Amino acid sequence: MPIKIRKMTEADVPQVVTMIKGLAACHDDVPNIGADILARDALGERPWMTVLVADGGSQLVGYAALLPMAQLQFGVRGMDMHHLFVARDARGNGVGAALLQGCRDECRSQVCGFMTVGTHPDNHKAMRFYERSGFLRRSGSGPRFSLRLE
Repeated sequence: MPIKIRKMTEADVPQVVTMIKGLAACHDDVPNIGADILARDALGERPWMTVLVADGGSQLVGYAALLPMAQLQFGVRGMDMHHLFVARDARGNGVGAALLQGCRDECRSQVCGFMTVGTHPDNHKAMRFYERSGFLRRSGSGPRFSLRLE
């Protein structure tokens, strides 16, 4: 299956929303994402994220979402690969590896010095994939907190 990795366009938004909802279901999350929110955050006037898609020709077969981060004290930009999803029927065909390479290329184009990714603690298959792809497991960085802004 020939796959093209490219940035998401407006026409891709509905298919990507469907995949985001599929990924959320895998984690027993209740998704609130809609096409309007994804378009605003990835394609709007002030994009908050970069979304890459795996285009299988007749349909999209995966996506990855990158969010900016930094190590300010070192003057280094980075990206967190917040999502990486491959449609069930496209798994095992190199789509995940192609998306990951697309993410690496995108990070380099944005002058990033590092990428991070997190997984569910029970997702050993994903952990092996990331380790085989060159990611190093990080130990905990201490307590983190969040504040809900309403």
